[in-house]
This record gives sequence, C-alpha cells and structure tokens, in this order.
Amino acid sequence: MSKEFKIRTKNQDVLLRVKKGHFATMHSHTNYFIDVNIQKIRLSEAKAVAKHLVAKYNLSTIIDTILCIDGMEVIGTCLADELTQDDYVNMNAHRTIYILTPEYITGGQIMFRDNLVPMVANKHVLVLAASVTTGKSVLSAIDAIDYYGGKVAGVAAIFATAHECDGHVINSVFDPNDLGDYESYKPNKCPICQSGEKIEAIVNSFGYSSL
Repeated sequence: MSKEFKIRTKNQDVLLRVKKGHFATMHSHTNYFIDVNIQKIRLSEAKAVAKHLVAKYNLSTIIDTILCIDGMEVIGTCLADELTQDDYVNMNAHRTIYILTPEYITGGQIMFRDNLVPMVANKHVLVLAASVTTGKSVLSAIDAIDYYGGKVAGVAAIFATAHECDGHVINSVFDPNDLGDYESYKPNKCPICQSGEKIEAIVNSFGYSSL
C-alpha cells in the first residue's frame, strides 16, 4: 500500500490524509485515496471541520436539518452546535437543528420513514457529505429532499472535486487544488487501467480494502 501523507490547513486540527496510487470507488477510478475517516470519528478534528464550514452558513443561511451522508453524523452534530451558538449575526441562534441519517433503498434512492418526514418537509436542509467526486450520492440526497417537500439549504463536504451539484454550491474544506495532480476517471475510461497498472484497493466512505 502506498505511503500516507498529510495536507494541513492554517488550523492545525484540520488536515487531509491521502495515499497516491490506483483506487476504485463505486462510481470511478482515482489516483488518490482521500481518507476522511479520522475527521468523521475523532472529536477534535470533527469540531475543527465544523468550525471551518460554519462560516459559509451562519451569517445568511437558515438551516433546520442537516442530512449526513457517508457517516458524517459527528461532524453534523458539531456543525449544528456551531450554527446554534448565541451570536447576534447567526441566522440559526437558539434554533433546534435535526441531524438525520439517510436510509437507502433499491438503486441508491433515499427514503424517510413517516416519523422522520416532518424533519424534512418544509424544512431548510443542508446536505453534509464526506467527499464529493462524481456527485451521485449528493444528487440522490437532493432528489430525496425535493421529493419530501424540503428545501436544499446547501451542500458541504470535507473534500470535493466539484463546485456545484444540481445548481447548489458545494462548500468544502479541501479540493483538488490541495493535491495538484488529482484525477478521477470513469471505470471504463481509466488510463491507469489501460496502462496495465493493477487496482491497489477498493475504497468507499468506510475506508479501503487492499487487493
């Protein structure tokens, strides 16, 4: 397995762990494995990510619900805490924010049980993802929010290769500019495969499994 290296921001608690190689996700092949799992489960880093993202939303965005995909519940909770701080310029001060986890059905579609629908319907919902590369997971979340009568308040992520999805701006802590030579390909058009280089690992939001 390729050696891991870290990319830091001005905040010493916010860093990105990456490995360079040949990796396969559900929807693409990439030349980097972006490991965001420590940010998702280590409280100090989750808080740091939330503090980085909150500035994008606390001044002018009403958020009633945070829909956490890719296991982002810890960061989602930290972000909700930041958004509801008692601050006169905070649109969400003193407001209750729901933290939701999606339930997936056939075809990757998201559904909400009847008891959870009121947390989406007529609510301003922020989609919070670990990473956005092809955008399919985020688009599924946006479609579900629209279907259940909610309003998408925005899209946030730790790492994103796109700046928008379905017309919604994606705010992220890191992007490909932090890596320089990051590439993502459709599996059937991957030049790394075409050059004969074997896939190093299968990766998803939980981590990687070496081949």
